[in-house]
Amino acid sequence: MNWMQVEAYLRDDDRCVLPLGSIEQHGYLSLAVDQTLAERIATEAAEPLGIPVFPAMPYGLAPYFAAYPGSMTLRVDTYVRVIRDLLDGLRRSGFRRVLIVNGHGGNQPAAALAVEYAMDHPEMRVRFHNWWAAPRTMAAVQGVDQIGTHASWMENFPWTRLANADALAGAKAPVDMDMLKLLPPDGVRAYLGDGNCGGAYAYPDDAMLRIWEIGVAETRALLDGPWDA
Repeated sequence: MNWMQVEAYLRDDDRCVLPLGSIEQHGYLSLAVDQTLAERIATEAAEPLGIPVFPAMPYGLAPYFAAYPGSMTLRVDTYVRVIRDLLDGLRRSGFRRVLIVNGHGGNQPAAALAVEYAMDHPEMRVRFHNWWAAPRTMAAVQGVDQIGTHASWMENFPWTRLANADALAGAKAPVDMDMLKLLPPDGVRAYLGDGNCGGAYAYPDDAMLRIWEIGVAETRALLDGPWDA
């Protein structure tokens, strides 16, 4: 869309989607897994409704993976300021209902900001949606395998794989997540090794696409509303 198309859209609707991602190690998968999944699921959910989806904010909060080359992270205060600035821009444009589709668990400070922002700007409705953890989507994940974590099968979709980096066969024993949170970046890398936090490396595409379809539908339902009590 160009600016004139956005202006015309806003005459009849005030909804939009802002995806949030992260650029960080995902084992044998792309560094951009979280960005890719958030933007793609937002686009597939919003397109039939004609709702615009902004490009995903690629960088998030991932200090624990700093020892893995290519992993990027912002400081919490920087990140919150950036998200606030983006919401300010949407509000100035005329958007009043914003669905934040988050693809990275570490971005939770943005969830608190979404609530605060709506309190500061009563005309705004800001929803924060961890798409992979939503009830129906998580139930579908659990129906395939109850062990699924960062960089494991549950993030291994056709569009997050790399043509020149095949995932391993089999599964990895779950790591101690409480221990992981205590370690510095070098310790995290030494403990995790390839980056998979536990579970199978891959499942067949038919199982993954069933999960994906549920995630898209669940995200679309939030856009449909209701947006007011």
